[in-house]
This record gives sequence, structure tokens and C-alpha cells, in this order.
Amino acid sequence: MVQLTRDDLKKVQPKIKAGQQYVKVGMSTCGIAAGAQEVFELFTKEIKQHDLNVVVTKTGCLGMCHAEPLVEVSVEGLPSVIYGRVNGEVAHRIIEEHVCGKRLVNDHIFDLPIRR
Repeated sequence: MVQLTRDDLKKVQPKIKAGQQYVKVGMSTCGIAAGAQEVFELFTKEIKQHDLNVVVTKTGCLGMCHAEPLVEVSVEGLPSVIYGRVNGEVAHRIIEEHVCGKRLVNDHIFDLPIRR
């Protein structure tokens, strides 16, 4: 089995440019166990269906296992926000309200204890 290097991972990871809108889904082991893969697939599908200029990508641990699956959303005109306990219904609300409607989904926002 070939060991991947940091450079190998950079080649397959979508590039997020400064100022670009994105949705990052936490795909650590606890996130995957909590349903992050399904959430990632739903965001990818919804972004494509709405024809939005938003990059959907995977990221590692965000440090709040109790709130998995975690999703970071950054769109123009709003602060970058971490949403927790995201399931299909919440993901749909994030697309409709946050990404398209430019309104935060307040009942699912989590604050990181320490910003990295």
C-alpha cells in the first residue's frame, strides 16, 4: 500500500481561493460515523442543482466530536460559520437559508472554543 504525502493530498483537494464561497464538511472518523459522508453528498448534489458558485470540500477534525457532523460555511456577505449536528434536513436549510437566502441558521451554529 502506498503512503500518501501532503503533496498527494493537495493534488486531489479542491483549491479554495481567497474570497471564494465554500462549504467544508468535517470528515474525521467521528464525523463519518455520525453521517458526514451522506451530508457531503447532499451538499454536493444541492449546490450542483442550484447551480451555485460554491466549492464543496472535505476537511479533517474540527474539534467538537459531540456536535458531528460539522460543516463550515462561508458565503459572501456573511461571517464564516460552523454548523453542528447537520443531517439532511439541516443541510437543506443551510443551502436554502444561508447560501441562497443570506440568513444564518441560528439554531445549529456552534462556536469553536479555539479558532485554529
